[in-house]
Amino acid sequence: MKRPYCRIACAAIVALSGLVAGQVRADERQLCVLVPHFKDEYWLSVAYGLEKRAEETGLTVRFFEAGGYNALARQITQLDTCATLGPGAILIGAVSSDAPDLLAAVQKAARGRPVIGLVNELHSDALSARIGVDWSEMGLLLGRHLAERFPSAGRPQEAVFLSGPPEAGWVAPLEDGLRRGLSGSAITLTATYGADTGTAEQLRLLETALADHPRPDILIGSAPAIEAAMALFAERTDRPLLAATYLSQSVARGLVGHRVLAVPFDDPIAQGKLAIDAADAAMAGHGARALIAPRIIVFGEGIEAEAVKLSPADYFPKLD
Repeated sequence: MKRPYCRIACAAIVALSGLVAGQVRADERQLCVLVPHFKDEYWLSVAYGLEKRAEETGLTVRFFEAGGYNALARQITQLDTCATLGPGAILIGAVSSDAPDLLAAVQKAARGRPVIGLVNELHSDALSARIGVDWSEMGLLLGRHLAERFPSAGRPQEAVFLSGPPEAGWVAPLEDGLRRGLSGSAITLTATYGADTGTAEQLRLLETALADHPRPDILIGSAPAIEAAMALFAERTDRPLLAATYLSQSVARGLVGHRVLAVPFDDPIAQGKLAIDAADAAMAGHGARALIAPRIIVFGEGIEAEAVKLSPADYFPKLD
């Protein structure tokens, strides 16, 4: 994401300014939330944060799952459906950052209530606020962490990178940041692969990558890709080192058990809570011009389980 952003401590909701597109009645306490999918555990933690903060603020949340990053038409239909429900605000984790039809649908929906960008980049001036980290920084911090572990003077390391689909707004910035962070290290990204971030899709991606590059030193990938790799290499002694580009419950267990080398953590629960705060503020007539985000930290292998705050293992939101 190539927009300036502020962290919780520096601005966030208390510094919200600007006008909301359209007028919202004070009794509209229902929110619509659109997400790409819940095949990736990351989005479960976002949803958990949304529900917890909604309960605290007297709001109700309705979830709509598109089914994947290739489900552009379905997300547009869901956005139109949400608008007809008359919610106080719509929060959208976009399947595409700049698809013209989605941008037009967002523009239309924002005429009657605030629309909040959630986690994923969305290039729309109609948004009342944007919640999410700078994904180029996510990649940069992970790359720097790995570069410290494998400095240029060491043995050359071949790395294969497994990521999301190109149309997702976070994918290109993440790779750009990762490459910058690895610059000057012993690690070379020899190949990059992308697909929807469901576990099945990322397992197929992993199999394709290993067919092309049978013995990489390091696998860097999305949370579902690293989950698949942990399972695939569970009984092998010649397994590559693993690093994830974001955290899920399964990857967190890998960190604790020394099976995952490093992961940047962008606190998806906090992002969900920030999104509710932003929606509440927008319904009161205050928008936010800067990206609102928690601080990114990098977890290394062997961390204590208590250090990782994600949604409970049995949590799953009710879907419309």
